[in-house]
Amino acid sequence: MEALISILVIYFFILLGFLSKKIFKNEIEERSLILISIYFLQPILTFWGLTRTKIDFNLVLTPFIYFVTVTTALIFLVFTSKMIFQNSKDRAIFTSTALIGNTGNLAIPLGIALFGMESVPYTSIINIANIFFIYTVGVYFLAREKYTLKQSLISMAKIPILWFALFAIYFNYSSFAINPQIDRALEMGAYSTIVLQLIIFGIYLAKVGFKINNFKLTFATSFAKLIFLPGLGILMAFWFSLAPFVATILIISLATPLAVNNVNLASLYDCKPLDVTSIILFSTISFLLLFYFLLQTLHLIFGTL
Repeated sequence: MEALISILVIYFFILLGFLSKKIFKNEIEERSLILISIYFLQPILTFWGLTRTKIDFNLVLTPFIYFVTVTTALIFLVFTSKMIFQNSKDRAIFTSTALIGNTGNLAIPLGIALFGMESVPYTSIINIANIFFIYTVGVYFLAREKYTLKQSLISMAKIPILWFALFAIYFNYSSFAINPQIDRALEMGAYSTIVLQLIIFGIYLAKVGFKINNFKLTFATSFAKLIFLPGLGILMAFWFSLAPFVATILIISLATPLAVNNVNLASLYDCKPLDVTSIILFSTISFLLLFYFLLQTLHLIFGTL
């Protein structure tokens, strides 16, 4: 029950964003909020998160397992997509967007709500792995003819969160101390980021129509994201003998619904953005309905929560 209350509190901020956009419409300029979040606040959150605890084996292993899991899923979905879909764009959406989760907007706040500050280093570094996947594999499948791998890597290099993550890891590894007053300011920035990201997510949901344009694509992609991927994550956690606490965080990150970045990429490369937005909405609603059962499953398997 406490876990569910924690989730409802998080979705309260998403609701605030949703209502603000519905009420004030064009007076709410989400692009300004996104720029502030990506280029200023998210780097603060990343640095703060990756300096909460000393770097250990699990902290390094977690993003590696995340990437191994999504890559394994990718190989399976590439072959499966050919049997399910005839349209090449449907195959691209199913293959890539099903693996790009909302690790930034949802996984980090969920980790704090369920586990406290101890989860932040793990959710932060998983988010870095997810960003790397988005701007390499995600871009490749959505825009093979329009965007080269070199161009995607250049775009990724422009994101400050990656450089701040590298600096935070070096800072942590070197055992540098943070002044208490500076640490307090970093904490304020980190919490501001989390709230702002949830509000931005709510604003995006307010812009998405409630019509499902492609039932087959929507259900198949949502199933792959919410059922298949976390199920594979459980197997990987056992395969690598991951600690129960870290395994639970990893699987929750894998189970988050589709990220808004999917819409941005689909729009940029003319890959059915309306279909992608409806998939995001459906997967988000489905995540709410399934999350309680996911928590119970993780408690049964790993004894956490």
